[in-house]
Amino acid sequence: MSRHFSRLNTMFPSANSTPRVALITGAAQRVGAVIARHLHGLGMNVAIHCRQSKAAGELLCKELNQMRANSAVLLVSDLLLPGAAVTLVNTALQSWQKLDVLVNNASSFYPTPVGTIDEQHWDDLLGTNLKAPLFLSQAAAPHLKATNGCIVNITDIHADRPLKNHTVYCVAKAGLVMLTKSLARELAPDVRVNGVAPGAILWPEQHTNPETQEQILSRIALKRQGAPEEIAKAVAFLVRDADYLTGQIITVDGGRTLSN
Repeated sequence: MSRHFSRLNTMFPSANSTPRVALITGAAQRVGAVIARHLHGLGMNVAIHCRQSKAAGELLCKELNQMRANSAVLLVSDLLLPGAAVTLVNTALQSWQKLDVLVNNASSFYPTPVGTIDEQHWDDLLGTNLKAPLFLSQAAAPHLKATNGCIVNITDIHADRPLKNHTVYCVAKAGLVMLTKSLARELAPDVRVNGVAPGAILWPEQHTNPETQEQILSRIALKRQGAPEEIAKAVAFLVRDADYLTGQIITVDGGRTLSN
């Protein structure tokens, strides 16, 4: 019981305690930025990682630091480079000397129809969606154990239900689901590891035509597109309220996976 409440109390720190610290990859824009804002709003300090979106990341950090001084930092890194995961975790630790939460959100996404797949596609999609989360989790694990922290991986409903023309992406996300379960077993009981599988939340940055969007929405039980805030709330639940959950994937898709 005491362990349970000590974890909850660090989410809502007293004036004399250090806030919990979250490292969120791919957090300068889109869903990652919403997750960062949401966890920050719950009283956490956030290390915001990006690769190319430095300007957006700087604006987000400025916004959060204006709300609460010294509560956000921006870390720019290419996670596909050798040793990048260890360097990123170590750099994040320099700001507040601890780490409580790792959110593996960074992801490449684009079609790879069979017949067009090359090794660069494989290296990029497997690298961002599977390799980087593995090595970031490995680098963060000792620090998360010290704080009884947790890892949340952003997976995808297409890890179980393949998306046409996206074979490599789907394989990578399926691997991330198994990585989530494997890490949960490896790192227990000190570190919980769970995942969130979004459905139709934001349309891809690449063009999606209205007809395709309408077809997708028609197969969703709740008949609407999801909002990034709904993913952020699921992440926050796993971080804050799910002390007896590990190795689980929460699907946030409005019931899309109920359809044939």
